[in-house]
Amino acid sequence: MRRILVVEDQETLREAVVEVLGALRCGVEGVGSAAEAKAAFEREPAGLVLTDLRLESPEGGLELLRFVRGRSPRSEVVLMTAFATVEAAVEAMRAGAFDFLVKPFSMAQLIEKVRRVLAIIEERDLLEHEREQTDLLRAEVDEIFDEGRIVGRSAPMLELLGQVEKVAASPSSVLILGESGTGKEVVARAIHRRSRRGGGAFVKVNCGALAEGLLESELFGHEKGAFTGAVRRRRGRFELADGGSILLDEIAEISPALQVKLLRVLQERSFERVGGEETLTVDVRVLAATNRDLRAEMAAGRFREDLFYRLFVIPLQVPALRERREDIPLLAEHFISRLCREMGHAPVTLTKDALDFLRVYDWPGNVRELENVIERAIVLCGGDRITPADLPFETPRGRFAVRAPEGFPPLREAVDELERQMICRAMKAADGVKVEAARLLDLKPSVLYYKLEKHGLVEPGLGD
Repeated sequence: MRRILVVEDQETLREAVVEVLGALRCGVEGVGSAAEAKAAFEREPAGLVLTDLRLESPEGGLELLRFVRGRSPRSEVVLMTAFATVEAAVEAMRAGAFDFLVKPFSMAQLIEKVRRVLAIIEERDLLEHEREQTDLLRAEVDEIFDEGRIVGRSAPMLELLGQVEKVAASPSSVLILGESGTGKEVVARAIHRRSRRGGGAFVKVNCGALAEGLLESELFGHEKGAFTGAVRRRRGRFELADGGSILLDEIAEISPALQVKLLRVLQERSFERVGGEETLTVDVRVLAATNRDLRAEMAAGRFREDLFYRLFVIPLQVPALRERREDIPLLAEHFISRLCREMGHAPVTLTKDALDFLRVYDWPGNVRELENVIERAIVLCGGDRITPADLPFETPRGRFAVRAPEGFPPLREAVDELERQMICRAMKAADGVKVEAARLLDLKPSVLYYKLEKHGLVEPGLGD
């Protein structure tokens, strides 16, 4: 808004001011009354209005000031006056004036004042632009993180999100790696949604859930009569994903024979339906996911090397939940909010003790396990608070849902005994001061209090 509007009823002074300010390479317009100024401002708002305080018109400079500030709060007004009294200054500042220029003034004073005001306006506009850009980026991040998408603010997840943003813009195949339950499908959906194919279909195929013959038909479709039960032509998942993306989940489960056909699709983007002769061509981006070590599968002869390198163009590693524990509170609140809404349940909250327990649990089932735990706790809490007793693993009451299979050593008991010994050593070193013992163990005091009760090292409910 580097435009200046000069409002002065003395024509000679107005023309002189307009001429001098023209050297600042701004758009400068001069008018002789408040009415003309309003019309000019409505036509094209100015970043700076330089107006006489006492105009020889029904409306004076203060009325014009209020008009400008009401129409454009980002515009600044400098008043020119030969009557710079304290009362006038107070009233003008209350109305939103930026500054005064006392008549008579030199052209050098005018230039200095206007340059200072324009510099402040430019700096403010730059800051506002940067803030808007930040808000847009934050909105884009929130679009991906929220509403059942990627939820997390930890360093590993922010790094993953940055990779997703970069990968989405490319047409390359992506291999998404990670343990079961980490959210590989969510990452695949985020890539699809952020890509140029975001308006197209996103098709998922669980390659480990179907037998080889059924999986081939699922991927490529079949013609009528191709096999017993094929009573009509059926389009496959690759056809359905044309123009969009396909996620081949559990890609390591595909048989060697089917891997050959899949390799052709990746190389040529063409295939035939089962029992058909027509070659079909599709425009599909292939995303694959697995919790297996494909290099080990390749070394064992169970996964083709050429297919591996076709898929391994851009690998993305999704971190396990235990590697991003700082996201657990955010994920828990996300699941509570969504599940309560879906279940028609009254809002519930996590007690601090329950949240501390969620933070220290190892989560072998990752985010999926956390979601299941939260759902169970909402159903069984019997109120509006989730406590440690509502969680389905070991609690201070000694209950736990996950047990070691028969024939295996009780690993949990060994871990618990080691934990108990370390707590005892820390308490001894800290002379029984729990806060100090918690510091030695790098635990929050509340977590240590819980563990002391869990191992019977203190009477329940007692602190320091």
